Amino acid sequence: MDRRGRRLRFTAVAALVVLALTGFSTSRGHGHGHSSGHGSGGGCSSSSQDHDSSSSSSGGTSGSRYRDYDDDDDYTGGTSGGSGSSTLSVTLRDATVKLIDCATPSRPYAMVELTNPNATGGYFTVTVDFLDAGSGRVEQRNEDAYAAGNATATVRVDLSTPSVAARIDHCEAQPAAPAR
Repeated sequence: MDRRGRRLRFTAVAALVVLALTGFSTSRGHGHGHSSGHGSGGGCSSSSQDHDSSSSSSGGTSGSRYRDYDDDDDYTGGTSGGSGSSTLSVTLRDATVKLIDCATPSRPYAMVELTNPNATGGYFTVTVDFLDAGSGRVEQRNEDAYAAGNATATVRVDLSTPSVAARIDHCEAQPAAPAR
């Protein structure tokens, strides 16, 4: 009987050594390996293992057991309070507009000069009022135009149809063109 007891003890000790070397722990039952700083244990691979030491779940055998209870938001990478874009947006000052020519029956458009006061180029919305002899508005037309940084561009603002040009006496350009 003494031999049988030694064999059982040897088998139990061998089983514990194998379990210890492969990283199994009997405390949680999830196959987590705990190391004392002398290397890491192996453990078995299972899709239902709990790999987040800050959380644990119980019950149920289907589906994932992973629960993320930490304070870190793992799914956002954008800037707070914004649209999530990481690019910098530069606020451009309004460009100035100067009327060069008004529309005529032979030329159904006005020409304006757009001056960008910003160091960066940008698109601006030019607005021109086409007026009759009594200064009544016949049409108001907008044109989006690009102007390089600290540069001036000439912009053509067309009437809706050439036939409207016969009713135009003079034009007024809005003095400021907002950036868009």
